[in-house]
Amino acid sequence: SERVDLRGELANPIAGIEKLRLRAGLTDYQHQEIEDGSVATTFSNRGYDTRLELEHQPLAGWRGVIGLQQQQAELSVKGEESFLPTTDTRSSSLFLLESYQWQDWHVELGARQEWQQISPDNTQPESSLRGTSASVSALWDFAPNYSLVGSVSRSQRLPHAQELYANGVHVATNTLELGDARLGAETSLNTELGLRRTDADLTFNAQLFYNRVDDYIYANSLDRFENFRLIQYTQADAEFIGAEAELSYAFTPSLSATVFADHVEGRLRGGEDLPRIPATRWGSRLNHTWQDWQGEIEWYQVNTQNNIASFEQVTPAYQMLNATLSYEGMTANQEQYRLFVRGSNLLDEVAYNHTSFLSNVVPMMGRNLSLGVQVSF
Repeated sequence: SERVDLRGELANPIAGIEKLRLRAGLTDYQHQEIEDGSVATTFSNRGYDTRLELEHQPLAGWRGVIGLQQQQAELSVKGEESFLPTTDTRSSSLFLLESYQWQDWHVELGARQEWQQISPDNTQPESSLRGTSASVSALWDFAPNYSLVGSVSRSQRLPHAQELYANGVHVATNTLELGDARLGAETSLNTELGLRRTDADLTFNAQLFYNRVDDYIYANSLDRFENFRLIQYTQADAEFIGAEAELSYAFTPSLSATVFADHVEGRLRGGEDLPRIPATRWGSRLNHTWQDWQGEIEWYQVNTQNNIASFEQVTPAYQMLNATLSYEGMTANQEQYRLFVRGSNLLDEVAYNHTSFLSNVVPMMGRNLSLGVQVSF
C-alpha cells in the first residue's frame, strides 16, 4: 500500500473567510492471495481523494465550515477469484457544518449532498445515484459538570461497487456473492439521547439510540452448505436500537477505574434478526500513570450471540484480557516519542467474532504481543 498526502492551510485568504484548508491524497493498494505457492488472485485499488474547506467568520453568532469533496477509485479483482468486474467509482459532495453557542446551549446543524457514479467494465448497467443528508444536535449544560445531548438526523448511504456488481466465489469470506445493480440509496432516520458528567472525580457518559432505515442494504444468506454460504446483497426496511454507557472514577490524579457496556439489536421490520450483529459487551479497565510511564489493564466479556439470522449459527461467549505499558519522552532535538508494549488476549481464549463472515470458522488471534514506537516531529 502506497499513499501520498498533501495538507495545507491558508489564514484569511479573502474577506469573510478565516481559513482555507486543503487535504488531498493518492492511494495505490494491492494484495495477492496465494494458493499452493502461486498467485491465485490479485486485488488492487487505485484512486485519489480531495477535500477543500472554507471556515467563515462568525455570522450572527454562527460559526461553521462549507466544503467540497471529490473522490475517484478504480477497483479490480483479477485471477481465479475474480468475483467482481473492474469498476470506476467517482463521487462528489458538498457539505455544511454550523455551530452556535447560546448561554448553556450548544447547537450544531449539518447537511451533505452527494453524487456518485460507478461504471463497471462489463455489460452490467452503470449506477448513478445521489444522496441527501441533514442533522441537528444540541448539548445543554443544565448543571455544573452535567450535560444532556440529543440529536436527530436523516442520512442516505449509497451502495458501493461490491454490493452492486459482485458475482462469484469470494474465498476470503467463504461466500458466493451476488450483487444487484438495481440497488438504490438506503435512507435512515436516526435519533440519539445522552447524559454526561465531566470534570469531576466521578464521570459518566450514557447514550440511547434508535435508527429506522428504509431500504437497508445487507448481505442476505440464501443458502448454506457446511461453512460455505450463498449471499445476495438485498434491500429491506430495518431498525436498530441500542445503548452504551461508561462510568469512571479517579481515585487519585494518577489512578482511575472505568466500567463500560454496550448493546445493540438489529432487525428487519418484519421481526427477523439481521445478520452479523455484535453481541452485548461489558467490562472494566484500570489506568495508572507514574511520571512518564502509563499502564492500562482491560478485561471485558462478550456474551453469547443467539439473536441470529437465517443460516447463521450461535456464537459462544468469550472473555478478553489486554494490558498496555508505555513510556513517553523527548529526544535531544525536542521531538516527542512514545514506546509501548501491548499484550492482547492474555487468557489465550478461543474467541469468535459474530460480525465476521467467518464467525464459527476462523477464531480471533490468540495470545499476542505488540511492540511499537511513535515519534512526533
